[in-house]
Amino acid sequence: MGFVVAKITLKNPRLADLEPMLVDARVDTGALMLCIPEHVMRQLVLEVNRMREVPVADGRTQKVPYVGPLEVLFENRSCFVGALVLGDEVLLGSVPMEDMDLVVLPAKRKLAVNPNSPNLAHALVKASR
Repeated sequence: MGFVVAKITLKNPRLADLEPMLVDARVDTGALMLCIPEHVMRQLVLEVNRMREVPVADGRTQKVPYVGPLEVLFENRSCFVGALVLGDEVLLGSVPMEDMDLVVLPAKRKLAVNPNSPNLAHALVKASR
């Protein structure tokens, strides 16, 4: 399939006067969290809430800052999340994608609003019996 990259906007909801950042994010359905590089944390003046221990690709674990809140916007969708400060690029994981009801279109290598709910994000909050 190759990589999917999407333009997303990141904002610090605690600092309304601070300019939002439009960034290229690598879309990774195998990752859970939003990950941002340190320079994004600094530009958005995000507070470190705590340190989190995370596994990395080579099997090691490392402690990284967990920051937030952060507002993520894509097309007509938005959500509020925390982010791990890790790596040199923004990585959009499945938790914010699920929150915004987004889907990956592999053949087009594109992130998109769920075509089954184009106007409002849908969320499963309780399974029916």
